[in-house]
Amino acid sequence: MILTLAFRNLFHDRIRLAVTLVGILFSIVLVAIQLGMYLGSSRMITAMIERSNSDLWITSFGAKSFEEGGILLSTRERHQALATPGVKAVIPLVVSFAEWRKPEGGSTRVVLVGTDAEDGALEPWSLVSGTWQDIKSPDAISADDTYFRELGINGIGDTAQIAMGRVKVKALTHRIRSFTQSPYVFTTLSRARSLLGAESDKATFYLVQLEPGANVETVRHELLNRLDGAEVLTKAEFEDRSLRQWLFRTGAGLALIGGALLGILVGTVIVAQTLYSSTKDHLNEFATLRALGSSSGYIYKVILAQAGLSAVIGYVLGILISLGILYISRNTPLPLVMTPGLAGALFGLTLFMSAVSAISAIIKVTRIDPATVFNR
Repeated sequence: MILTLAFRNLFHDRIRLAVTLVGILFSIVLVAIQLGMYLGSSRMITAMIERSNSDLWITSFGAKSFEEGGILLSTRERHQALATPGVKAVIPLVVSFAEWRKPEGGSTRVVLVGTDAEDGALEPWSLVSGTWQDIKSPDAISADDTYFRELGINGIGDTAQIAMGRVKVKALTHRIRSFTQSPYVFTTLSRARSLLGAESDKATFYLVQLEPGANVETVRHELLNRLDGAEVLTKAEFEDRSLRQWLFRTGAGLALIGGALLGILVGTVIVAQTLYSSTKDHLNEFATLRALGSSSGYIYKVILAQAGLSAVIGYVLGILISLGILYISRNTPLPLVMTPGLAGALFGLTLFMSAVSAISAIIKVTRIDPATVFNR
């Protein structure tokens, strides 16, 4: 009976129902987009670190993120690390922003990643055309097909200039995207040094791989004692640092979270206003129920059930629209991400939002005098 009453109250005024659903839809879609952008941004920021086959990262002091590694390290740090008990390999990596001059004029900025994939530390993934052997050929690089327009190229065989040298696209990756919107370009370690004008023994990072059974914290502590001019970070720590740099120190993450909170607030206000108005229009019916002996708890359940039905219908419609937007964004430089956890959290948020909105209606009902039904 509770669900029946709630259903009839909800669908009695179709226009008011439409307003309620629009409020929930707006809230769900806005929160899904904002948090989807947050998750998508987080994945792009940490993708390179997460994909690396390493236990520890040696960086210069003050390295802010993967793209901003700071002062180049020398072979001294590498030799000291190799001499540390428990260390299996120390693999150099060169990463730097560089100017990309387009074939037909103009320029943009790219993130040049110099790595020797055969060392097993980091290599371009999602190769859809070409292989690592092609990238090792003279002047070769790999570019991502998501950024053809930004790079001014059409595919394999196109040429351009990076920093101090001419390069040729010999391989293509798919959807390796950058939060900075500066495309990742992979090449060999030696070629990256040459393009950037760096010395042949310099590296932005050293990726440390440990012997089987070695304790990460023990080796890290020993490395910190040996390396005076560098930091030693776990993958998780470096990921957190990169996230803080790009999402919070730049304000981007706060803007996304603020937009999500705004969506929650607006949706809650709209649903609260609609439920309050609906309850006010049915005060006589609620007074009748009170006069017939219905408890306050019973009436509260009817209002909450009405809010719950609105939440479920609004959530289903909202999540379908959100998934459609998610699908459209899949090939853009900033794709949205929807996880089962986020979908579940959005459903819980919708129920909570509707329950909070029902409070205003419940407060109105508590003030009903059952005697008013006899004055009609």
